[in-house]
Amino acid sequence: MLIQKSQLNKDTLKGQVVLITGAGGGIGFEAARALTYLGADVIIAEINEDKGLQAQSIINSELNTDRVSLFRVDLADEKQINNLYGFIMDKYGFVDVLFNNATITPMGAVDDVSIADWDKSYSVNLRAPVLLTQRFLPHMKQRNSGVIVFVPSSGAAPYMGAYEIFKTSQVELCNTLSGELENTDIITYSIGPGLVKTETAQKAIETVSSLMGMTLNEFYEINEKHILDAEMAGVGFAVSVVNAKRYKGQEIGSIQALMDANILKREAQTAPSGFLSNDTESLSFHIKNIVDVFNEQYNGWTQRNIFERQWVLRDFKKTVGMAADNFQKLMMSVLDSTNKKCFDNVVENKPQLEKLKEYYIHQHKLLQGYEKNPVELKKNSLTILEWVNELQTVIDMM
Repeated sequence: MLIQKSQLNKDTLKGQVVLITGAGGGIGFEAARALTYLGADVIIAEINEDKGLQAQSIINSELNTDRVSLFRVDLADEKQINNLYGFIMDKYGFVDVLFNNATITPMGAVDDVSIADWDKSYSVNLRAPVLLTQRFLPHMKQRNSGVIVFVPSSGAAPYMGAYEIFKTSQVELCNTLSGELENTDIITYSIGPGLVKTETAQKAIETVSSLMGMTLNEFYEINEKHILDAEMAGVGFAVSVVNAKRYKGQEIGSIQALMDANILKREAQTAPSGFLSNDTESLSFHIKNIVDVFNEQYNGWTQRNIFERQWVLRDFKKTVGMAADNFQKLMMSVLDSTNKKCFDNVVENKPQLEKLKEYYIHQHKLLQGYEKNPVELKKNSLTILEWVNELQTVIDMM
């Protein structure tokens, strides 16, 4: 099993009760399997009873346990969600982890997908996670403990609207919930599996690739560098639960979770020839400038009124993919490494610096719309572009 490469103890999640929806097959099954290996009691919530029973039997038999239970449920039916809630509360009394994995994938042009399919997608891909959160969150609040995980998709794409719109809304649901739970020990985050060749995904992508004028194989060939198998994606889901505190309020991917658990090794990133010997002083100078600018911005955000602060922090997280306070810690770590002339950490965080550059470009665009004073507009525009250029200088040196 891939999870064994994590070197996590088999009792890491012992005593934890995990509800994972849509776990009869594919990524959900592999996540349930890995979570059980780590010691959790797992409830598989699945609409297909045959698949669910098979998943329960395989995992319990393979791991010589009885800690996997099946509850057959149609998440589009609120009464059945209430029945699932009642079953769990009667049997366990609480849920430690709610993992919103289930999905349906209606595909097609916006005007071709039936309104019935749009409604069903809303019911399963967005409404069900809200209902499940409403059921289990009050008990998490009573215990001041719990993890709620959302599984969004990557964003708007042609012929995928009836699926993507509600799946990507899970990110905003997670962001909202994260803000509301900020002063608690309840954790919420989003994790995307990446492109995975599951049965559900292949049927959906076959439709999309045809509408795009390519074969299924051509679609996968174009994206072959980004494909994970179901076990890798599912194990990523499972180990993210172990490291949930690390991901609080963030949007991550299975690959990141696998790397953080040392199951996948990060690609070696080496500096260009002459980097360490010739450019360290210049690099240190530019990095210090970047960190100073970001710290000044971050401190300014924290002083704003609550509504402005929340909007800015949400906008930052949406653009960069990381909460501002976590990014600030990362920047201080980069600066500390730079001061110690240890540049491996700098090179490793190049993608984050590129994201910060994207955020400043985003700020520049926003500025053009709301600054009406031409003198201030020019002044502030030049300032932001200087930040962009400073980041580009460091990125080019790597």
